Amino acid sequence: MEDPKIAAKNPAAIELKPGKYFWCACGQSKNQPFCDGSHAGSEFTPVPFDVSEKKTVYLCQCKHSKNKPFCDGSHKNL
Repeated sequence: MEDPKIAAKNPAAIELKPGKYFWCACGQSKNQPFCDGSHAGSEFTPVPFDVSEKKTVYLCQCKHSKNKPFCDGSHKNL
């Protein structure tokens, strides 16, 4: 099993509008923390998630969260 690339050791605080989003699980995307298709040919797939109202979310960038796509503090142990 491949390990994802750590994009950053802190969450991305992003204000999102309602809609469907795709979180990068591989860490290779140039559009962190969102998927740009860089996972092609790997075992990784993006994690889809929905936002129902405008709000700030904290998205994992270390790719080790147990609550993907959201940060759970796992970056503190890397």
